[in-house]
Amino acid sequence: MSVEIRDDRFRDVVGDSADVERLATGFKFTEGAMWDPRGKYLIFSDMPGNIMRKWSAENGIETFRQPSNMANGNFWDREGRLITCEHATSRVVRMEHDGSLTTLASHSGDLELNSPNDVVVRSDGTIFFTDPIFGRVEFYGLPREQQLDVQGVYRIEPDGTGPHLLVSDFSQPNGLSLSLDESKLYINDTPNAHIREFDVSSDGSLSGGAVWADVTGDADGNTDGLTFDSAGNLFTTGPGGIHVFASDGISLGVIHVPEGTANFTWGDDDLQTLYITASTSLYRTRVKVPGRTLIP
Repeated sequence: MSVEIRDDRFRDVVGDSADVERLATGFKFTEGAMWDPRGKYLIFSDMPGNIMRKWSAENGIETFRQPSNMANGNFWDREGRLITCEHATSRVVRMEHDGSLTTLASHSGDLELNSPNDVVVRSDGTIFFTDPIFGRVEFYGLPREQQLDVQGVYRIEPDGTGPHLLVSDFSQPNGLSLSLDESKLYINDTPNAHIREFDVSSDGSLSGGAVWADVTGDADGNTDGLTFDSAGNLFTTGPGGIHVFASDGISLGVIHVPEGTANFTWGDDDLQTLYITASTSLYRTRVKVPGRTLIP
């Protein structure tokens, strides 16, 4: 079965099945999928390969940035510049329109960040990012001692000041996404296989943090990347592939992916193609509800 349907609403979001097509393979570990509608191509990271790649229907796989400092998560800012989390340098960087890199965050106080993992940008330019320790272990990053005593969630102000520690009680915070109206922030805690929900104030501070949903299943796979489609359904990686939740937190079902899945995004002109970064390969499948627009 290409899907596991847990609630009939899944059929309206994804369909009765999902034809998952492998576009390319031979990578070490893919992550950070982000669609660029201007050039009609997909950007994604290969952390252990120390390279960022792009894929297009016209040219297939090409190099986007090498070396990438073992880049992981990516997101567009309000000016269409790419914000990237780097494992090897413990930095959050911004790629300017001329291709140069600007460091936005590297330390919390005097101590080096762990390894920024995933990032999201609010419409006013506020940046939120997670900082687990995955980039300080073999294969996924550069092995080195942790300087901080927390695995936190941080904010960078629109004027570039920060980072400010917002939450410090995660085991390992990972993927994160703002709700459509930006009033909530949802964050995966990978070791606990659940999604937490925070209220977001106008100044970017967070409150709450209760568990919103558990991501369950018997197959291999972790809670990693997550984001919302244009109708407010939350998609997240998890056991067996990509799990779909309704806005009320009910699990609708799972899109099965042949490999452990780390991240995904929607692309193509109608934003109904789900591009999936899964271990050594890049996949895609079609869905019924479009994704949200992530670039102005």
